[in-house]
Amino acid sequence: MSGEREFSNTVGDLLASWNLPHATGRTYGLLLLSEQALSLDDIAARLGISKAAVSTAVRQLGSWGLARVLPQPGSRRLLIEATAGIDTLLEASHARARTLVRALGQGRELVPGGPASERLEDVIGLFAAYVDVGEQLLERHRRDG
Repeated sequence: MSGEREFSNTVGDLLASWNLPHATGRTYGLLLLSEQALSLDDIAARLGISKAAVSTAVRQLGSWGLARVLPQPGSRRLLIEATAGIDTLLEASHARARTLVRALGQGRELVPGGPASERLEDVIGLFAAYVDVGEQLLERHRRDG
């Protein structure tokens, strides 16, 4: 297996653990390595997956801000490139975590004290800290990048 395909498979496995389809992660991995924008056909051939799977993957990556489609004037052919926008993915993760923190906070009134209250506060604190640290890292990245 080529290093490119192995890398793409690894990224596919990792993003699948975030509930994204394996083909989406593999497509993203390939786009990250590519010096130039690629067509749907190029991606499908290099990864050995269907053009339909690539099309779906590109739509998902676009919705997360991880890839962009470059229309070609006078042609139906589209080229796709990765963006440097992993921060978009992290921001979405932080938004989900903030929603979870708010939802968990509503449980405070249901447990007046004791082990359940302590456990709930630990979980709330963990997710709140995850968001705080993540946002500090993103801010530093934007400032320094």
